[in-house]
Amino acid sequence: MLDYKLLEALAAVVDQSGFERGARHLGLTQSAVSQRIKLLEARLGQPVLVRSPKLSPTPLGRRLLNHVLQVGLLEHDLLDQVPALGDSEQRLRLAVNADSIATWWPPAVGQFCEEQRVLMDLVVEDQDVALKRMRDGEVAGCICTTPRPVQGARAHPLGSMRYRALASPAYVARHFPEGVTHQQLATAPAIVYGPDDRLQHRYLAMRDYHAPFPHHLCPSSEGFVRLALAGMGYGLIPERQAARELSEGWLQDIAPHSHIDVPLYWHHWRHGGQILAALTDHLLTISSQWLAPMHENSELGSV
Repeated sequence: MLDYKLLEALAAVVDQSGFERGARHLGLTQSAVSQRIKLLEARLGQPVLVRSPKLSPTPLGRRLLNHVLQVGLLEHDLLDQVPALGDSEQRLRLAVNADSIATWWPPAVGQFCEEQRVLMDLVVEDQDVALKRMRDGEVAGCICTTPRPVQGARAHPLGSMRYRALASPAYVARHFPEGVTHQQLATAPAIVYGPDDRLQHRYLAMRDYHAPFPHHLCPSSEGFVRLALAGMGYGLIPERQAARELSEGWLQDIAPHSHIDVPLYWHHWRHGGQILAALTDHLLTISSQWLAPMHENSELGSV
């Protein structure tokens, strides 16, 4: 049988990205946590962690993390039925992209968290790579652009986020005075969320541009908009997030009437307990209020 104190140590080390922080999270010494991991590996006869060059779970470690995460969700269902067993307050660890958090996610789930007494532990991850967090057993659910779920999970389409290539009027006048051309795209600074963000590359590919381009990196949705407002570059910004800036004329399209619709899918573990099922039902019911309808081949669309 599995010793859940040992699994708890594994989860803490991975969640906190280190033995010292994991031990502090559990209220134990680093030595005690290290001994628990060694004991777990000894009992299983194989490693559960790769120590270097970067701390990460092995394939077996990921399976164990998936298991302990789902057990925690199922235990919450039991606590609801037998309150004497302990506190029924639940924490959901989810991977959600920064643009969703900056726009539709808070108003969509705020009332749900209040009614269900749920605390959310949000991992901010690019929508193109959030599914890796589930595959590694780090989260119980995620928002991503991939329709195919990992083994043991389900995926549901939510809708699309519309992105437009926006910049300040002064920037557009300076870099695109006669419209967008390949020559100007090669020299005009863009703004990219991070090294995993491929949205800018998709937009340029739509314009048949595949060469390198200068760009700032800004891993913050709010900061992303502020850089555009400051005239530092143009970037793909959610239409909903920039509604005020567009209406006031502070931002404008570098190429009017063009956009990219990015489909979003909700992924969750099949056996994640009642609270995860309730969140899934809630998202599927309310997402149409915040996201555009998802059309076939909507990943890259323009008008």
